[in-house]
Amino acid sequence: MHTFVLVPGAGGDARYWSRLEPELRDRGHDVVAVTLPASDPNAGLAEYADVVVDAVGDRRGVTVVGQSLGGFTAPLVAPRVDASMIVLLNAMAPTPGEPPGEWWEATGFGHARAVQAERDGRDLDTEDLVADVFLHDVPADVVAELGGTAPDQSDGPFALPWPLTAWPDIPTRCLQGIDDRFFPVEFQRRVVRDRLGIEVDEMPGGHLVALSRPAELADRLDRYRAELVGDPR
Repeated sequence: MHTFVLVPGAGGDARYWSRLEPELRDRGHDVVAVTLPASDPNAGLAEYADVVVDAVGDRRGVTVVGQSLGGFTAPLVAPRVDASMIVLLNAMAPTPGEPPGEWWEATGFGHARAVQAERDGRDLDTEDLVADVFLHDVPADVVAELGGTAPDQSDGPFALPWPLTAWPDIPTRCLQGIDDRFFPVEFQRRVVRDRLGIEVDEMPGGHLVALSRPAELADRLDRYRAELVGDPR
């Protein structure tokens, strides 16, 4: 049995993983879905990492999955729990010393998002960030169950530099939804290649792919685990 540690993005809500968790358990895996203290302005990346490590407990050899902003937290956690793999899911890829608040301008996020919106025929000035960007491909009943709003996210983790001097020496995969309206796939290909020196893997789905396509995502994660250990399945 393998353990997947699921680190959410902005808002820190473990409910984001509510549809993925049973899919992974059905495939024979253990799951640790973490809620982060996102509404606490005094909690930064170090505190987020501590919360995840505490949730992992004495489990080792886990796969740490970081969604969106969780891309800054996952690599802080992975060495501390002797992780076997890091998976970045529609995630922000940091560089040493970079505060998350500076990632947007450093990567050219705003321009890339505007270009993609123009290609799609969308108007950034009129679309709703939650409904039209984050939840556009999530089933209506799931949106209703979650309340259709984003959880609060404080500025706590955005000001301090990312503390690692290099990316951990741990196998890393980057999985990107090709329908992501927030982090366009072409943008992510460039950022991940430039910063981590790897290519992104792609699958259908938007920014919240764990809610929109949980079974397909579980299959991808299970395949990563199998490839890591040489499982021929």
